[in-house]
Amino acid sequence: MIVRTIEDLEKLGRIKFPADASFRSARFFTANDGLGFSYNENRVKKGTDLTVWLKHHWEANYIVSGRGEVTDLTSGESWPLAAGVLYVVGPNDRHRLCFSEDECHISIFHPPLTGNERFDSDGAYEPSGPIPVTDRRIFHKTIEGLRKAGQEEVSNEAYLRKIALLTQNDDIGFGLSHQHIKANAQITLDKETCWRAFHILAGTGHVSDLTSGKTASIAPSTAFTMGPDDQHRLSAASDLHLLCVTSFVPDSGL
Repeated sequence: MIVRTIEDLEKLGRIKFPADASFRSARFFTANDGLGFSYNENRVKKGTDLTVWLKHHWEANYIVSGRGEVTDLTSGESWPLAAGVLYVVGPNDRHRLCFSEDECHISIFHPPLTGNERFDSDGAYEPSGPIPVTDRRIFHKTIEGLRKAGQEEVSNEAYLRKIALLTQNDDIGFGLSHQHIKANAQITLDKETCWRAFHILAGTGHVSDLTSGKTASIAPSTAFTMGPDDQHRLSAASDLHLLCVTSFVPDSGL
């Protein structure tokens, strides 16, 4: 189990400013971690306006807080950005991001980034692995929309609520779910055949590796990993909201 906080990332030199001082990117996991994906927690200042074209990657962005807008510069279609919105862009999606409030989002990449990339003149990162040629275009989903469509899974005791935002059917190399664990609940995270990373959005508690016995405190902007043979227990001191990123790359992991 790897556990990382913002303080850990500062010591590791993983706090980056990819555009300018208006954009802070905390690189929680990178290609060297061997998970099959990488992800950042990004904080963007109000008034930031960026043109981005990720020619060599899939990128999923989950909005944690703040407001803005993403515009497809090919079709001209725009979508509002607010807490609980997910938008996904790929090689065909030159797009513009404008933020009307200070904003925070989680950005997940496949193939994974090294963590030292900088935007080029087109707003792209250099290639970091193979990506299929595709005609797919930008798409978005919302927590509220999926919940209204009956896509929320609720445990029998209602201690755990889960919404799958991305699955294997989305075919971008990783899955993503939003999970809500009620205060004072304990949830056992069972073994799977893949690597997973969990990012705490809100709430506090503890995570215990049931194999090694290691226990760590968790709070907002804390992340931890689970390998294919691991089993963890989450204990919620208050209501916990977290994202779970799941690798769909068969040979990921070190």
